[in-house]
Amino acid sequence: MSEQYIFAAALGLQEPWYVSSTKFSVKEKRLDIYIDFTPGFEFSCPCCDKPGAKAYDTKEHSWRHLDFFQHQAYLHARVPRVNCEHGCGVKKIGVPWARPGSGFTLLFEALLLTLCKGMPVASVAALINEHDTRIWRVIGHYVAAARAKQDFSNVKRVGMDETASRRGHDYISLFCDMDKGKLLFATEGKDKLTVKAFSEDLKLHGGDPKNITQACSDMSPAFISGIKTYLPEAEITFDRFHIMKILNEAVDSVRREEVMENDVLKNTRYIWLKNAANLTIKQTSKLTALSRLNLKTAKAYQIRLNFQMFFSQENKVAGEAFLNKWYYWATHSRIEPIIKVAKTIKKHWDGIINWFDSKLTTGLLEGLNSLIQAAKSRARGYRSNKNFINMSYLLTAKLEFDLPT
Repeated sequence: MSEQYIFAAALGLQEPWYVSSTKFSVKEKRLDIYIDFTPGFEFSCPCCDKPGAKAYDTKEHSWRHLDFFQHQAYLHARVPRVNCEHGCGVKKIGVPWARPGSGFTLLFEALLLTLCKGMPVASVAALINEHDTRIWRVIGHYVAAARAKQDFSNVKRVGMDETASRRGHDYISLFCDMDKGKLLFATEGKDKLTVKAFSEDLKLHGGDPKNITQACSDMSPAFISGIKTYLPEAEITFDRFHIMKILNEAVDSVRREEVMENDVLKNTRYIWLKNAANLTIKQTSKLTALSRLNLKTAKAYQIRLNFQMFFSQENKVAGEAFLNKWYYWATHSRIEPIIKVAKTIKKHWDGIINWFDSKLTTGLLEGLNSLIQAAKSRARGYRSNKNFINMSYLLTAKLEFDLPT
């Protein structure tokens, strides 16, 4: 069995392609495989796919392939152009081992995508001794190709949230399928127009904005306005974790104001931000002692704890009755930050009550966001939002790539 036959079999070459020669250099740690085609072979036209087109001329091309043990491997071939007899003109044919315009083989690109799911692109570039820009081009191509094939016709419940793409006020908005647990769409910004962009992308993938019956978000006015305008049939559910966040902020605001007059509250911030079940023994003892004192912070904390019981009510009717009682207590507490939060809840009443129908939270989005942010942290940031968005799709959109195995 010849050396050329072994490499041709390993590469999966079929007629008219064959390995004409190989060159191996231990010093350069490199293997070069030269591929050629049978003279006089009639190719199919790359445009009309009709057979009978002979080579018009050829041009040398090279592709990086999977390493041969610890040695870099490259494929080289004369790629012919054919003159189609059916009116297509002179066209360059495609080769079975690489996509048009790429300097990598399909198998090498499959390896790159696998590595980039678990490693920063810069680290992958250093590992394979290539510039990271070439790798980002590969990611961009396959993400776009995989997204083009996605079908959103059955998407009915979505969640949306923003995530920081870099320090400062640079954000990406994420839109998620709440039933399938995957990223649907990502775009720059966090304003009303991000929802418009999502609705347009939804249409491109066979979806219909009018089919969206439930949408979950925080209390961002931009998201609320965007949902009402561009997802007209969607009922809004406000995220329970965001509601608890603003209640926690209110309790902490009370503590910060009261600590100026009462030293006993110093170094107690995290006691008031936790639920009682999550406190250490020392923190529980401290909380018990503080609760005996006539502190506004302790009262605000009890109001915050009581609100959590809203989500354990039996149904929507019981939930609304509970919320009415809680609202009266909060607005008569004489604690300004708590009163302010209660009025915010009143303003978003329907979206909070709607939780009993949808049971939606952005917890799923937070999970996807944590994967995205962890990757960004490992990479120490990305040079562009385009790269950040492509990596978000690669990690969380459950894309199906058309790659060899």
